[in-house]
This record gives sequence, structure tokens and C-alpha cells, in this order.
Amino acid sequence: MSATPLMVQFHKIKDQHPDTLLLFRVGDFFETFEEDAKTASRVLGITLTKRSNGKADSVPLAGFPHHAIDTYLPKLVKAGLRVAVCEQTENPKFAKGIVKREVVEVVTPGVVFSDKLLEHKKNNYLASIFLEDNFAGISFCDISTGEYLTSECAILKVGEQIETINPSEIIVAKKQFIEINSIIQKTKLNVIITKIDDWVFNNDYANDLLKEQFKTQNLKGFGIQNLSAGLISAGAVLHYLKDTQKSNLGHITKVALHNASEYMYLDLSTKRNLEILYTMQEGQREGSLISVLDKTKTAMGARLLKKWINAPLTKKDQIEKRLECVDDFFNNKSLRKNLQSELKEIGDLERLISKICTNRANPRELVHLKNSIRKIPILKQLLDQSNSEVIGIINSKLFDLEDIFEKVELAITDEPPISLSDGGIIREGFNEELDELRDLSLNAKGWIANLQKTERERSNISSLKVSYNKVFGYYIEISNANKDKVPENYIRKQTLVNGERFITPELKEYEDKILNAEENIGNLEHQLFNEVRLAVANEAEKIQKNAQLIGMLDCYLTLAECANEYNYVKPIINDDDKIEIINGRHPVVERILQAGEKFTPNDYNLSNSENQIIVLTGPNMAGKSVYLRQIGLIILLAQIGSFVPADKAEIGIVDRIYTRVGASDNISAGESTFLVEMQEAANILNNATSKSLILLDEIGRGTSTFDGLSIAWAITEFLHENPKVTAKLYLPLTITSLMRWLRFSSN
Repeated sequence: MSATPLMVQFHKIKDQHPDTLLLFRVGDFFETFEEDAKTASRVLGITLTKRSNGKADSVPLAGFPHHAIDTYLPKLVKAGLRVAVCEQTENPKFAKGIVKREVVEVVTPGVVFSDKLLEHKKNNYLASIFLEDNFAGISFCDISTGEYLTSECAILKVGEQIETINPSEIIVAKKQFIEINSIIQKTKLNVIITKIDDWVFNNDYANDLLKEQFKTQNLKGFGIQNLSAGLISAGAVLHYLKDTQKSNLGHITKVALHNASEYMYLDLSTKRNLEILYTMQEGQREGSLISVLDKTKTAMGARLLKKWINAPLTKKDQIEKRLECVDDFFNNKSLRKNLQSELKEIGDLERLISKICTNRANPRELVHLKNSIRKIPILKQLLDQSNSEVIGIINSKLFDLEDIFEKVELAITDEPPISLSDGGIIREGFNEELDELRDLSLNAKGWIANLQKTERERSNISSLKVSYNKVFGYYIEISNANKDKVPENYIRKQTLVNGERFITPELKEYEDKILNAEENIGNLEHQLFNEVRLAVANEAEKIQKNAQLIGMLDCYLTLAECANEYNYVKPIINDDDKIEIINGRHPVVERILQAGEKFTPNDYNLSNSENQIIVLTGPNMAGKSVYLRQIGLIILLAQIGSFVPADKAEIGIVDRIYTRVGASDNISAGESTFLVEMQEAANILNNATSKSLILLDEIGRGTSTFDGLSIAWAITEFLHENPKVTAKLYLPLTITSLMRWLRFSSN
């Protein structure tokens, strides 16, 4: 069967994007065909029909109005699909034959700009993994903010790094898919893995791509020139972004080196058991540590706070710098409140500038950016009141961006429409030509009446008329009785029975302007808006830097506000192995107590040489698990640079917090309760160091009593006697379990 020209075009474009669902623009609709139509119908709940495709042939068809793409596209991407958006690239009125079409962007789970797909308090990362010898290059980028990092680690550590990054999508070379997929499966992350061509993962190609993007001669300024696998994975990320977006990526201004050794690693089990981001039972944000801490006023601050909580610091000087800033804001309530009040008015600078650079920003978003920039000089003025050296450095690095503010202020109206096509975007007085066109459009009748009056006076012909019809346009009509008075510059256009019709160059020029005024207004507004957008985009790096600094300030203010409201104390940070906490409290439990209930504080005293292992006893429901989690959370808070819920706290820096809590299984993966317990225990024993903190709750519950006791005893003995580990350990036991433990040990 011979296919229709439209379907021939569809298949040609589909062949270029075989692993995507193709949204094919046809007039006022986005259509899907064949298997794509069946998928779209199922995911979107839209009707599946058929379309003629030549002689006695038909194909499945499903579509929706083009203006509804912002409603339907997010649903497709949330279903884990890669979606290619194919637009008409020429006006159908002027098309000869089939209308030209091409894919303008490919939207994937890791590459999105839509506000309906992005959470403003969470980054959306695209990651790339490349294996080379015994090392892995891991790079990740959030295209919505421009953040772009790369690193290298041992292949054995890939799972840990990916758990920390928690990307929405991972790209890998086709030849490495099986190996990398097996690594990712062990993390139990719900992430899309996309295979791309092997040739993309090439050192020379990556070098050239990165140098072209950043317009540099080499990569020494980014500190990644000596990486191999990391550089290749970074190049693959940039290639994928360019391939899917088909647009300028000017907001990606640098690639940074990510040093994982500077951060505490928290595996998924620990994050879950300590309820850092979500509660264990309901999986909700409310009742987690971040729900208690997050008092941020900006989207940049909210995302950064989540990063800090996910990856506490392990370097004493870095932690103390954060504590210095928090302490300064803690002691200056007036400054804190004033700064927070101003931060409320600042929009998401990172995502706004990303939209502006990729030509996705609407006029209101440009005004929102302008209004946010307006707050920078006020912030700088307030920050002058700070006594902190670190805050002073932050203040000195903030750009005031007055030229950008003035550019947008002069050009864009205060309350423009969302869509460019609605008009009324450019402020009156900004562009003389635009003002003239608007005046023409609004005052055409007045101009004609004024011209008629002027010409009557000039020619001394009182019956002269200026009129219009669709055939001849605008013309000047003079009766035969006054033909001898016709001015020399009049050009005869038509002869009538009772007179003559004339035009003048001025009238013809005005006619062209009036008839095309609306179209010209739209085109000129679009041009002027784009000029302003490009001027702002050229300052992307400065705006991104401001966004990062404002996010940091927001986090410091948030932690200071929590310290003040919750009665936290500044911890003392040491490089030794001692942990001493006086009257510590659980940061979440104390906040959710009912009126009249009181949290009873507890002490902690741990070190590798003394009190290395604590066997905690008590009856059921006595609070052992709360006490256990409490120390983990207090240490985590201290190492993100926060004050802590205690009367006094001296924290010897911990490199990792491990937890083993409760009895659970993973039947779908063929893992029983006992197997899950043993896998988690093995992970702890294989990776714990002398600077680790281990919190074991209910170890050995997945088997019989004495087998469980044997396991608990062996683990405790190993951690106590092994000089390479000697990690600090808390092991809660009920009274019954303790009696069995003692009876078991005496035998």
C-alpha cells in the first residue's frame, strides 16, 4: 500500500527518534500514530481512532489540541516516557506541498523545564555513568537550574554515589548497559536508564564539546582536566542535553568537580530509618526531619537545604564556617527577620534564568526576575550589619545587576500578559517605531480626518474627501469641478463619472502601515522582547551566582530561626572520636508532642576507646528506638552546620551513619526478612570505619531466637575487636532479649 505524504513524513521523523513517543503537530492538534497512539491513549485516557493511510489502509490515531500540551505532556513524562515534540516549522498558508515539520525538543524524565513536572524544593538530575578500568565517571546536571558536576569513584562505590544524587534519569553507553543496570538495581532506586550510542562516550569528543560550550581553550579552569572517565561522562550529559533540547544551553556556564569524600554518605536505609526526608510508614514529608527544619523563603534555599541534609559535611573547617554564619544570624534577630522578609519577595532565580536562556520564559517571568533583582541592593545593605567574616565575603560576591534591572524596567510593562501573542508587552516610550504603530492602530480614523482637513486647506477644495475601500485602499477623491486645483504631488488612481481618485506617497505609506499595523506590532514586540531576553541571558552567570549565594543565606537564616524557635545550642566540632551530648532531644518527636506532653532529654557519651559499644535495654515502648535515632539526627544536624537540640554537644566528626531498623522483606525480588537483614548488616560490616556510627535496632529478628542472638553477638564482637573498624555502636535490647543475651553469653 502506498502511504499518504503525511505518513511518509511521520515515518521519516519517527525513524530519527525511535525510542520516543512522537507528538506530531497537524494543524491545531498534536497527533500520535501507530504504537505511539496506543500508548498515548492508555496513558492519557484519550480516544483511540483510525486514520486513512492510502488505499484501504488505516493506522491507529490519538491526539489532543495543541494548546493542551502543557496538560498532557507532563502525564506522558511522569509515566517514564521520552517524548519528542514535532512542530510545524512553516506557515501552512505558504507551504508548497506537505508542511515542513521537525522535532523541536525531546522531553525526558531527566530533561524537563515544565513547572508541572518540577518540584520547586527539589532538583531534577540527569546523570551519566561511564565505566573505565576500575573507575567510574559519574556526572549529573539539572538543566532547569544549570547545575553541572562531575566526579570519579571506584566502581564499587557507584551505587552509593547514585543513591546520594538520586537522579530521575541515567544515560549509559549501550555496551555498558547490562553491567550498570545490575549496579543500579541493587540500590532499589526508581530511575529510568537510557541507552545511547557508544561513540558518544569518547574522551576527545567530550573535551571538544565542553570547550565549545564554555568557550575555553582547555578545561584546567574547572579542575577536571586530569579526569578520564569523569570527563567522558560529563561529555555524554552535555551531548544528550544538546540532542534533546535543540536550543541554546547558555545557562550551563561551568562544570564543577564533585568531591564525594567531603560529605557523609547516608544510604537509603539510613535516610528511611532516620526519617530524614520522609516518614517510614506513610512516606510523607510531614513528620520528617526536613519538615521541621525547612523554614526557607526561596526555592533556591529549599533545594540547597535538602542537599545539605542529604550530604552532611565531614571537614571541620567547613562545618565551622557554616556554624559561624548561623551563629551570627541567631544572635541578631532584627537582621534575621529583615533578611527573611526580603527573601520572601525573591523568585526562583536559577530556574527563571534557565528559561530565559533557552527562550522558554514568558513576559511575566522576565518581570518576576526583574522584581527579584530589585531586592539585591537591599540585601547587600542589610548584610553590612553582619559581624561574620563569611557573611561579609558572601555580600561582597553578590552582584547588584542594576543594568539588567533598568533594561527590563524600561522595556517591559509592569503587568504584561503571559503570552507574547497577546501583545501589550513593551512599555510605551521604549521604542519610537512601536509607539507609532500603536498610534496608527488606535488612531487611524483621527489621522485620516486630520489629513482630510489639512489637504482641504492646502488645496482650497472644501469637498475633498479621504476614503477607503477594499479594492483600492485609501484614496483622495476630488470632484470634476475642482480638477484644476489638484496638487502636483497627487497621483491619479481612478477616474469616475463625477470626479477623480488620487493617492499620495504619504497616504500610500500610511496605508501600508495601517493595514499591517497589528502584524507589525506583534513582530516588533516579539523582536524587542527577544532583545531584552538576550541581554538578560548574557548575564546568566552573574544571576546564577546570586541565586547560589541567596540560597546559602536562606539556609543559614533557616537554621538560625530553628535554633531560636526550638531552643537549640551551638555544637562544638572536633576531629577526635568522642561524642558527648548533654540533655539531647529528638528534633522531630519533641515538635509533634501534644499540648501538655513533655519530652524527657537524654545524655550520650561515646568514644572509640571508652564506651565504644552501648547495649541499650528497656521494656517494649520504653523509647529505645527514639533514643537510638536521636543521636543519629543530632550528629547529622551538627555536621550540616546547624545548632542541635541539647544543652551541650561535643561532636567528633562521623564519616557515616549506618542504621538497621525493624523487620522488612522484599518478596518481589525474592528476598526474605532474614535476607534483607543480612544484606544490610553485611553492608555495614564491609564499609564501616573507625569514624562511623552504627545504630542497630532489632538485628537478627528474621530468624530463630538463638540464631538471632548468635548473629547479634558476632556482629558486636567483630566491631569491638576489629582494629580497622572499631566503630561506635548502639544496640537496643528489650529486657527479655537482654536476659536471653546474658544466658546465651554465659553458655
